Amino acid sequence: MNYFSCFRRLLLLCVFSLCAGMATAKDLPDVVFVQDLPREAQSLLQLIKQGGPFPYAKDGVVFGNYEGALPKQKRGYYHEYTVKTPGARNRGARRIVAGGEPASSGEYYYTDDHYQSFRRIKE
Repeated sequence: MNYFSCFRRLLLLCVFSLCAGMATAKDLPDVVFVQDLPREAQSLLQLIKQGGPFPYAKDGVVFGNYEGALPKQKRGYYHEYTVKTPGARNRGARRIVAGGEPASSGEYYYTDDHYQSFRRIKE
């Protein structure tokens, strides 16, 4: 085995080792910029930062993150809020989930498919 072959094998081993330790896509939600959110979500985000009042009784309840779609935290860390969906007869599928202290944490996630996927809101 020549020097080049040994070097190449070592390099591949290092790359595979690094990749094995990296976070999965599930651990790192996609990003969405505030200006790219629906108008209703932008308004709700401001309302969350102001501490309310919120239009839905379930706004601010604990979000369990049972599917593990968001980074793992202790129960009670995440809180969910309903993003109004024009024309919907119920709360619809759109939500903002806030981590930590909702009004000031800066950790916000948006879902438009009722928790199937999340995007981290970047301000």
